[in-house]
Amino acid sequence: MRVQSHFMLMLVLLLFGIAAVWRLSTMPDFQLFGEIKHRASIDEKLIALTFDDGPTPEKTEQILRILQDEAIPATFFLTGREVEKHPELLRQILAAGHQVGNHSFHHQRLIFKSPTYISAEIESTDTLLRQHGVDGVIYFRPPYGKKLVLLPWYLMKHHRVSVTWDVAPENFPKIAKDPFALADHTVKHTKPGSIILLHVMYDSRSVTMQAVPDIIRRLKAQGYRFVTVHELLKKEQAEQS
Repeated sequence: MRVQSHFMLMLVLLLFGIAAVWRLSTMPDFQLFGEIKHRASIDEKLIALTFDDGPTPEKTEQILRILQDEAIPATFFLTGREVEKHPELLRQILAAGHQVGNHSFHHQRLIFKSPTYISAEIESTDTLLRQHGVDGVIYFRPPYGKKLVLLPWYLMKHHRVSVTWDVAPENFPKIAKDPFALADHTVKHTKPGSIILLHVMYDSRSVTMQAVPDIIRRLKAQGYRFVTVHELLKKEQAEQS
């Protein structure tokens, strides 16, 4: 009985440990190594609207029209596999004045992956982005926000900044099904320096696409001004220097 009890205790501790590590890997404001930015520490009402995945036909053009109509910039974290298929869409994003970041090549969770796999995912995407017109700093956003040891270590060694978020309404399934609830949540939780995460590149995210104009207009009405992630972090750096 004593051996069995000891085994059960060890099993429970192991499960708690696994859960803790999994939770640690998803925290948008924590990373074991290197620099991570989930928001900017500023007082001015500046915010960054970011979109993950793609670029994909039709959806890219649709979100670009919305952003043009609202006259705001955004930051797109794109995957290498989609850029490889649709380089013309990347060029449209850049021509419209938006910022582009790296969201890996295959959009796999970069945990429990080898250093070689991690470097290939990031560097092959960098290469494609550079080939099709991206210049300046390229920020990286981990797929699904997942990061443990090897990915942060790689990013630190290569002086790369991880950009995550502090407002992610789609993380709540009930909210993500209703454009009005999604907009309400976003507006309620946005504050100066916020980085907002949204997805619009696939049919499964049609609710988010519907919510985007409302989100933008309501935040504008509250006095917020939209900038790219790079501009937001430059503002933070200027205020702290």
